[in-house]
Amino acid sequence: MTEVIAHIEGHIGTITLNRPRALNALSLPMVRAMTQALRSWQDDPQVLAVAVRGTGKEGPFGAFCAGGDIRFFHQAAHAGDAALGDFFTEEYRLNHLIHTYPKPYIAFMDGIVMGGGMGISQGASVRVVTERTKMAMPETLIGLFPDVGGGYFLSRCPGRLGEYLGLTGHVLQGPQAVAAKLADIALPSGMLEPIWQTLVSTPFENAESVERWVLAQAGALKPEKLTPQAWIDEVFGLPSLDPMLQKLESAGDDWSLKTAQVLRQRSPLMLHVVLAQIRRARQMGLADDLRMERDLVHHCFHLRAVADSDTVEGIRALAIDKDHRPNWKPSRLEDVDASEVARFFVSPWPSENHPLRDLQG
Repeated sequence: MTEVIAHIEGHIGTITLNRPRALNALSLPMVRAMTQALRSWQDDPQVLAVAVRGTGKEGPFGAFCAGGDIRFFHQAAHAGDAALGDFFTEEYRLNHLIHTYPKPYIAFMDGIVMGGGMGISQGASVRVVTERTKMAMPETLIGLFPDVGGGYFLSRCPGRLGEYLGLTGHVLQGPQAVAAKLADIALPSGMLEPIWQTLVSTPFENAESVERWVLAQAGALKPEKLTPQAWIDEVFGLPSLDPMLQKLESAGDDWSLKTAQVLRQRSPLMLHVVLAQIRRARQMGLADDLRMERDLVHHCFHLRAVADSDTVEGIRALAIDKDHRPNWKPSRLEDVDASEVARFFVSPWPSENHPLRDLQG
């Protein structure tokens, strides 16, 4: 089965992620296939715009992309496989290419959009979601951090929503994603197939008219703000995790207690790393953020021995043994050593040798 179907149809370069049984989770060959297609269309005068979608079990749409192939991460980490580093370097390069692409790139984010799926959609010039969209950056659940440019795009959400989404991995519905500035338009899922067919069959005059036509679709769903936005800003604007948890646990309302419970289940070490990541990224351009995240992901797998990596352990508990009982080190937020958090932000490469040294902007 071809996992990425890339064609020119009419004046549109179309990309369909075609790994439905894995919810289109990205493999290294998929990253390479997308990169090759985008580069080949960049200067092709026939291609006015690019459209990307996923395939569900019933056909096109229904699922976008559930992230990276975490089973591969686990296997490669244990084997010392260099392909693990290649995956992240090439994935982040693809993320950068999408953010800086010179032609409209339209992402149809139906169904699951998580992790790596956000990386290939947040840089789109038009981000379409539906009532079926389930959008999240849930990496702290597996002892990772919101990568693929997550520091960049989460830190630019309204208020302190970025900290909240990055730390908890909370899942947004389509209309909520629009309010969070993580999507541009929410449309009923039944409209996606006819829109796609019109895109590939219409003789658009230029790139701008393609983008304008998608954004002008009638019937858009109204954006929906998260109900406790002011409370999110108050809690997640606090200087560190300890007072955040104290405030949530002392508030006593259902939402606060559930949010505190979620944080208590995540990797304590990576929660501290994520808070620092998002706050640093707020002052960074995209390229610097991706370089920082490439450093962070290297440390996730290599700062400690594989047996002591929270990331490897988190993947084991969720996807390998599926016991959902990760043995985090340390096990409590209050016991995280600030010096260990700081080590994540020290690059393992001199700047002239960084794998993403040539990224601009």
